[in-house]
Amino acid sequence: MGLIKLVREMWMDEKQRIASISILSNTTLVLLKLIAGILTNSVSILSEAIHSGLDLLAAIIAFIAVRISSNPPDSRHRYGHGKFENMSGTIEALLIFIAAIWIIAEAYEKIINGANVETIGVGIAVMAFATLVNWLVSGLLMKTARKTDSIALEADAMHLRTDVFTSLGVMLGLLVIAVTKIQILDPIIAIAVALLICKAAYDLTVKALVPLLDVALPPDEEEAIKEAISIVSPEGLVNFHQLRTRKAGSERYVDMHLVVPRDLSIAEVHDLCDRIENEIEIRLQHVHVLVHAEPCEDQDCELCHKKECDIKSELTES
Repeated sequence: MGLIKLVREMWMDEKQRIASISILSNTTLVLLKLIAGILTNSVSILSEAIHSGLDLLAAIIAFIAVRISSNPPDSRHRYGHGKFENMSGTIEALLIFIAAIWIIAEAYEKIINGANVETIGVGIAVMAFATLVNWLVSGLLMKTARKTDSIALEADAMHLRTDVFTSLGVMLGLLVIAVTKIQILDPIIAIAVALLICKAAYDLTVKALVPLLDVALPPDEEEAIKEAISIVSPEGLVNFHQLRTRKAGSERYVDMHLVVPRDLSIAEVHDLCDRIENEIEIRLQHVHVLVHAEPCEDQDCELCHKKECDIKSELTES
């Protein structure tokens, strides 16, 4: 019954369902590439097998991360579990770097000792199949990642999208070797694959690591927050300051201080804060807003006396 419940939960949760598809496709490709690499004695195909092997491990990590991150806040994780996705992305990037170093080492040995690729037709067929599968699965992962704002699924999609180009490069290289009989092209292609992998790993490291440092939300998202405040401000807001934003996984956190007319009731201030939160939620998904309200200290403030006035705040500056 426990297994049935787990499968049902995976199927109902979109992120977990797509992550499990990635695990299945990577498992299939690892086995096919290993068999093709052994049959052809091609270091470039074997490098692709290792790359897919690490992609499989990354897909498993991504699955675990999205499963954990979907859990609600608890006594130990008051802000939820969103950063587990960022951690998984960072680990995946490290695995890609390791794969690239291993591929370069193997390719260098082949250059020194000589390369001899055999049964090229099998390798070409496997690489063509891998290119097609990775293109379809990576597209599905990226679509879901953008829909759910999941860094773990986006990292997995970037892995597979890199595999698309590296598999295509290896396949074209094998075609050239079949025509020209220049065997040394195989390890050279493998090194080119490794360099592409390093670039993907660097991009992924930056994207996954930045939220762990509590960096502010992108400028366009902060502008959306200020726009939401500006819509409500004529209804009783004097000013705002100490706007702070950050992100954990797909969850966004916003807190700020609002200056309100000192003669408003608690109920009126609460209603004002609710309207601001609602306006922000319309513009940003997965957002949590915390507002601290404080009374206006300006004794001559016209708004506090229920008259029309120009609101001097960060809103006018933006």
